[in-house]
Amino acid sequence: MEELNTQPTTPEVPSAGQPAGWGRFFLDILETLLLSAVLFLVINVLSARVRVDGFSMLPTLQDGEFVLVDRIAYKLGAPERGDIIVFHYPLDPSQDLIKRVIGLPGDEISVVNGTVSVNHQVLQEPYIAEAPYYSGNWVVPQGNLFVLGDNRNDSSDSHAWGMLPLDKIVGKSVLIYWPFQNMELINHYDFAKASK
Repeated sequence: MEELNTQPTTPEVPSAGQPAGWGRFFLDILETLLLSAVLFLVINVLSARVRVDGFSMLPTLQDGEFVLVDRIAYKLGAPERGDIIVFHYPLDPSQDLIKRVIGLPGDEISVVNGTVSVNHQVLQEPYIAEAPYYSGNWVVPQGNLFVLGDNRNDSSDSHAWGMLPLDKIVGKSVLIYWPFQNMELINHYDFAKASK
């Protein structure tokens, strides 16, 4: 036979260190919002998101794709030939462009008969849309890069406006993240391995 407890029960009172009911609810919301703000700031310090606008990087990048950019890559290391980078356009820093690094400081760049050479070595470039129609010779000064679009004949790049100062670099492109069906890591062509 079960015994019934006829003693009156007293409701639990929250301890002095714990807010009750609505107070706890609002504290949880505040903590969540603060954590979200901190994460947002950290993500924006470490990365950028850019939209590819135009056809200068075809076939590697398509018009309208969104790309994740690593802002700290070149604070920890130097750009390399073949990297695809985002930078502030030197002639209008309010615009961001995306191109491939072809020449590093001190390099001699030559474009002749549809081939690009760096320091008298012809580059193997399976990623370009077509061979360039233009010709020219450039020497990359210290503190600068020589960049070209993969769609060589439809790209505003170093062959047209000159060298890219290193201090204009935003970061190294890492990932195509939108549209979702195009999501993939971005291939930074390794010229050193290709020439072996």
